[in-house]
Order: sequence, then structure tokens, then C-alpha cells
Amino acid sequence: MSERALLRRIRVWLVVFIVCLVLSGLTAFPLVHELRWAEDLLQSPVSPVPEHFPALMEWITRVRTGLDEADANHPFVLYGTDWLAFAHLVIAVAFYGPYRDPVRNIWVIEFGMIACAGIIPLALICGPIRDIPFWWTVIDMSFGVFGVIPLLLVHRMIKRLEAVRAEPVPVPA
Repeated sequence: MSERALLRRIRVWLVVFIVCLVLSGLTAFPLVHELRWAEDLLQSPVSPVPEHFPALMEWITRVRTGLDEADANHPFVLYGTDWLAFAHLVIAVAFYGPYRDPVRNIWVIEFGMIACAGIIPLALICGPIRDIPFWWTVIDMSFGVFGVIPLLLVHRMIKRLEAVRAEPVPVPA
């Protein structure tokens, strides 16, 4: 694969990853409204969730109730999710470095891979402490598992790009 093609593929994967981080961050700001909307949607007459996944419905209702109470009585608690959102946006900005110069900024990809791996012990430790159902903890851990896939692909492509750039250019005789 040519240097240009590798660079293009790296950048496409990075854009996908950045967009996912930004969307994940932006959705952390309006949590109260999102949970109300999700609960209404899941309780609609056409939704199979209450009948087939009652534990999910109970969890969504519990979380929505907790967020409503926090919003009404202790809105400063939700400030933590604002910081969560901000962190996602800041981390997304960091991936502009590898977009610009993947070989020089491969460390950002490695940082992202470490962060994805860190989601698993965090979820396994903090989930039970915060009374999170195990099946939801598995969903949380999936963000690390699915998040690392594009980063592994990008890392491998950056290493190939580095090798392509290091190859000596043949001199015509």
C-alpha cells in the first residue's frame, strides 16, 4: 500500500474515532433530558423492552429518577457529568496530533489504547461500589473493547507508514 493510501486510511479511522468521542462527550451534557426521552421511548406501546427486558426498563427508570432528583435538589452533582463531557472533547482534540502527523504522534494512539484498557478495571471496581448492575458494567466495558479496535488498526497502519517512509528510494542508474 502506498504512503498516500496509508495516510488516507489512518485519517479516516481517526476521524471516525474523533467523531465518536465528540458525540459521546456531547451526550453527557443533557443527561436528564436524554434519560426522560429514553424512558418515554422504551415505554412506548411499540417497544418490546418492558416485556422482554424488564431489568433494563427498571434500570433506566431508576437512573432517570436519580437524575431528576439530583437535578431538582442537588444540581451541582450533575456538574461531574459536565466535566466528563469536557474530558471527552479534550481527548478528541488530542487525536488531531496523529491526524496531522501519525508517525510522530503515535504516542496519542498508544495513550488511547491504554485508556481503553483502563475502562475494564474501572468498571469492574467502581460498578459494584456504585451499585451498577453487572450487565450494565459489561456495556460500559464494551466501550473500551470496541474503542481499542480502531486504535489497534490505526497503530498497525502507522507502523506500516513508518516502515514505508524509512524504505530507501531507489536511485535510477
